[in-house]
Amino acid sequence: MSRSEFRKSFSFDKPGNYRIRVRGTLDESWSERLGGLFITINQKDDHTTETTLVGLMRDQAELSGVLNTLYELHLPLLSVEYLDGD
Repeated sequence: MSRSEFRKSFSFDKPGNYRIRVRGTLDESWSERLGGLFITINQKDDHTTETTLVGLMRDQAELSGVLNTLYELHLPLLSVEYLDGD
């Protein structure tokens, strides 16, 4: 996909599915506060814990709000991945 094609398919004001990974544990009860994201907790081989959040976000403002909440909870960000716009 060329850069111009990517810009047309990806927009700041359109919904998109995202996968966010953080180091540490985020209780599943946070799902509702984080826009209904699906929360999965994984124990790694090195005995660290990672939490994965997956779901639809309405726009980049909502994504920013989720990332800010994770920052305020002192959960180190490992990755943010745009999955698709559907």
